[in-house]
Amino acid sequence: MSGRTARDPAAGIALAHGAFNVVGGLWPLLHLRSFEWVFGPKSDDWLQMTTGGLLTSAGLAQLAAATDPGGGPAHARRVGLGTALTLLAVDLVYVPKGRIRPTYLLDAAMQTAWITTWLRTTRRA
Repeated sequence: MSGRTARDPAAGIALAHGAFNVVGGLWPLLHLRSFEWVFGPKSDDWLQMTTGGLLTSAGLAQLAAATDPGGGPAHARRVGLGTALTLLAVDLVYVPKGRIRPTYLLDAAMQTAWITTWLRTTRRA
């Protein structure tokens, strides 16, 4: 861990959230069967692959930005808030409609936690 990461809470959050997004994005890419066991079968595997790839890319961007002294943590914050807000909206719209399983409410709780964590960091970070 670099000195910047140790002193900058936003850098630490960027690393944690980036890793979370990479793992979450890789899961359906590497083992769709277990992903569908938890979150329900999907009719369009290509959509799961696309979402997984985009989430992995966002997470990798957060990881790369975490310790960049030229505004990297602020970039990671924007990416993190954008992904978390998007995923939270999907969870909260489609669980009540019965289009996705209630287990997505676990994801909604995690996305809410990331949003809260990012909003508690300063915009300067």
